[in-house]
Amino acid sequence: METRSGWITKRLVHEVKSGGTFSSLAEPDFRWLWLGSLGSSFAMNMQIVARGWLVYDLTSSAMDLAWVTMSFTLPQVLFSLWGGVIADRLPKRRIIAVAQSLNFAATLIMATIIITGRVEFWDFIWIGAFNGTVLALSMPARQAFVPELVGEGRVFNAMALNTASWNLSRILGPTVAGGLIAMLAHGDTSSTYGVGIVYYAIAGLYFISAALVAFIRVQPRVVRSSEATVLNEIAAGFRYVVAHPPVLGLILLSILPFLFGMPINTLLPAFNEDVLKGGPDSLGILLGSMGVGAIVGSLMLARLGGIRRKARWLVATSIAWGGLMGGFAATRELYAAALLMAAIGWVSAWNMSLNRGQLQVIVAPEMRGRIMSIDMMSHGLMPLGIIPISLIAERVSIPVALASAGSMFVLAVLAVAMTRAVREIDRPAPR
Repeated sequence: METRSGWITKRLVHEVKSGGTFSSLAEPDFRWLWLGSLGSSFAMNMQIVARGWLVYDLTSSAMDLAWVTMSFTLPQVLFSLWGGVIADRLPKRRIIAVAQSLNFAATLIMATIIITGRVEFWDFIWIGAFNGTVLALSMPARQAFVPELVGEGRVFNAMALNTASWNLSRILGPTVAGGLIAMLAHGDTSSTYGVGIVYYAIAGLYFISAALVAFIRVQPRVVRSSEATVLNEIAAGFRYVVAHPPVLGLILLSILPFLFGMPINTLLPAFNEDVLKGGPDSLGILLGSMGVGAIVGSLMLARLGGIRRKARWLVATSIAWGGLMGGFAATRELYAAALLMAAIGWVSAWNMSLNRGQLQVIVAPEMRGRIMSIDMMSHGLMPLGIIPISLIAERVSIPVALASAGSMFVLAVLAVAMTRAVREIDRPAPR
């Protein structure tokens, strides 16, 4: 009799070969890239928990946690445009391999500092800044590499699978890290031993990610040398966005979720405690529900592939996202809130995967790195939305703040949807 694991394996193989949900993984080069991305995503999400655990134990300051997070995110705003130029000039496989190797080396050093008990607050600042800079300089290459590996016909499937892998690591990574720390520390929250071992595990994941990239054999299709300065190439990227309305429309629809859709992630712990009167277990249910919904949404888009009328889908899922936030703000019962969080995870994953896929398809190959870097940099505008929404939460109430964010999200999307840039999203940009 066939075992359940054997049946699942056969089903996955069938899906890959038949052009189904996992069809992009039939391409060996993309499979290595995807596995490497999965490893690095697990590393990043495990690091969030390990870092937060030890920083708060060292400082007992929520503001210091914010500074550490800022040290990681700020370089992404400052250096992502340079990463786009690098992606368009150099072989992308080499960029990714070097980046993961650097992350491995830095994390290994940090693990040694922690486990020997010599760690200080500023160690987390420099490692955060280093990791953030490496991510900013390499992520445009990783994203722009996908069409070269799978072809434009399977870009939507590949981007959806990338989103699914990130959400999987977002659910399981913190659980694994927290479990390891709790087990190794034996209840001693001041112990650096457990966190140090987790950092060694994170370094190992970065090493595996770098090693897997070495198996990619595809010859670079878009490697362009240029005598122009970096600033001129960055300016050329912005001119390209302005000159091609569909590209501008996609970037605008990518910015709005980060301004008005992401505050729910920031305010969720406070909503759970103050409104739902919940604890760590209920917060875990809410976060897990969102993650599961996101995985389901990603896999559904991967199954469907390139759907028609993408502009309408992008606008519709954005409006649904904002509306669901309003519904979540009004709920006072845990399982209703969990159901709404799953729905928000579903539409957000669908929306972002579809946006990234369409952006990859319509952009000229020699511009992909710079355009993806502009898109990545635009996400640095997130504090412009979170700060005012957080002020409303502090001075009025958390439900009012979330309802306001959802309403502004819907109104902003409706306004942008009337522009030529969004109406022309389904038209291919001139190459």
